[in-house]
Amino acid sequence: MSAIPSEGTLLIVDDTPENVKVLFKFLTDAGFKVLVAQDGEDGIRKAEHAMPDLVLLDVMMPRMNGFEVCQIFKTRDKLKAIPVIFMTALTDTVDKVRGFDVGAADYITKPIQQEEVLARVTAHLRLYKLQRQFQYKNNDLQERAEQLQSEIRHRKEVQMSLETANLVLAQRTVELQKRTQELEQRNMELDAFAHTVAHDLKNPLSGVIGLSEILLEKCTPDKPMDAKSLDRLQKINDAAMQILGIINAILLLAGVSRHKSVELDSVDMNSLVQQVINTRLSTLIKQYRATIVLPETLPVARGYTPWIEEVWVNYLTNAMKYGGEIPHLEISAEVLPNNVIKYRIQDNGSGIAVEQQNQLFTPFTRLHTERADGHGLGLSIVKQIVEKLGGCVGVESQLGQGSLFYFTLPN
Repeated sequence: MSAIPSEGTLLIVDDTPENVKVLFKFLTDAGFKVLVAQDGEDGIRKAEHAMPDLVLLDVMMPRMNGFEVCQIFKTRDKLKAIPVIFMTALTDTVDKVRGFDVGAADYITKPIQQEEVLARVTAHLRLYKLQRQFQYKNNDLQERAEQLQSEIRHRKEVQMSLETANLVLAQRTVELQKRTQELEQRNMELDAFAHTVAHDLKNPLSGVIGLSEILLEKCTPDKPMDAKSLDRLQKINDAAMQILGIINAILLLAGVSRHKSVELDSVDMNSLVQQVINTRLSTLIKQYRATIVLPETLPVARGYTPWIEEVWVNYLTNAMKYGGEIPHLEISAEVLPNNVIKYRIQDNGSGIAVEQQNQLFTPFTRLHTERADGHGLGLSIVKQIVEKLGGCVGVESQLGQGSLFYFTLPN
């Protein structure tokens, strides 16, 4: 609701200084704020600027008399509601009627009687204020009525929109359920296909590896093989081993995807990490001349041992491949709030740029270095395993300062 205009602001429009002086003094003494204009044009400008509560307007003025000024007041939206009291020495009834015709609220006869002026000004101000209050309240009621009507229309529109949205949502839900079932079925078929293909490839590939190793073993000083043939045979063996690694990773990834959940058990991390280092990674550690530093003890976690073993294998293999020229790895752990354990592997590599960090755990995304190219599945396998066990994975790295890979598990 808009505020009611300030009280007691009067505008005197009179070209006679003596009249203005007398009116200004006793009206100011009576507590009013008084503004003065010396002619009709000045009075119109000041009225539009100050918006007084009442105007005392002299009738007989040069250039523009009081009747003309009052007519202009009543034709302007901003000024037409302001009460105008004429001040005049004219006593003819025709002149008074003319004044009321152009919109005057009252007459004061000169010479001015202060008590009469004060009484008429006070009466008309009170009436003007009551009219303004009524107008503001009426406007406020109209605004509220319009708002209410708008709210009613809006609620009807919202209700109709909600009904339509609910209908569309129900239809989309049915479609989504159907497509989800189809997607699950296709994923199962794809997993089965990948599993079958991987197994079918693994058997002949193992034969290739076995035969290449036999041939390499037969290459002795007594039965030498020319350098070119030996190099080609070694490349066959290396490529076959790399393909076998990819197949094993795909089989593991498919196995993790098929399991909705596994039963968690206590995992002795000390024994598990030592087993991984001494058996599955021993050849790689010798190849890279890597050093792995272990703490005196690692906290026991809850998880699924075969899967957690793959996490350590992939993380440590990754750290050796992309660590320093002579990899130096440090394993550590800390117990976080809410019974969560964070396991960490710090390497001495060249670090990883931020834009690459965001892609590390995406399947088939890999970093290319002069030393080694992975198949891009290791870290994605780690992510799927750890998340299925209720943890999370991540990396902290800066260029030139090595990388710290971590995973969390419940205690």
